[in-house]
Amino acid sequence: MKKSILLVLLLTITGIKAQDQYTRGMEKAMKLWSEQKIVDASNLFERIATAEMDNWLPYYYVAMVNTTASFGEQDEQKLSLQLGKAKEYIDIAKNISPNNPEILVLEAMTNTAWIAFDGATYGMTLSGKNVKLYQEAAELAPDNPRVVFGKAEWDMGAARYFGKDTAPYCKDIERSLELFATFKPESDFHPNWGQDRAKSVAEQCKS
Repeated sequence: MKKSILLVLLLTITGIKAQDQYTRGMEKAMKLWSEQKIVDASNLFERIATAEMDNWLPYYYVAMVNTTASFGEQDEQKLSLQLGKAKEYIDIAKNISPNNPEILVLEAMTNTAWIAFDGATYGMTLSGKNVKLYQEAAELAPDNPRVVFGKAEWDMGAARYFGKDTAPYCKDIERSLELFATFKPESDFHPNWGQDRAKSVAEQCKS
């Protein structure tokens, strides 16, 4: 009995220690990212992912860091490396957590980074994929603010490209802000971004 209690206690302590290492690592990686130390943040998220093989979050953030860094990037070789890594880690995250709307939104963002870089080359092949990704995400999580906002912003961009009115999508932007106001992430490290961007687009709707 005593041995059993000691074993349970040892396993509990080991679990807490591992969790503490994970928490410290994620906090440090987030800090590096906030300081625009993109390579350092990506590398640390990668190391955490190696140790957390059944946790989709560090894989998600490797992809997120590399995707967001790619918007505005003019060096095609650097862009290709970043977005190639993003896609690789998105695919792993999807295997760990299938039918995850957060990952689907991020995948659409990665495609959008390619389209923003060269719409003539990538628009035809990736636009249809994004439509499907946002539709799938909306079916899975119709009240997720990033899903609602991401789909609305994508639809606005498509309407603008084809010379159509973007106003019908403004109501969806407003709805995303309502959802952002009450959204509670599952943990400190679960996705909780997008509100500031949604506010900015909402202001554009009013102008």
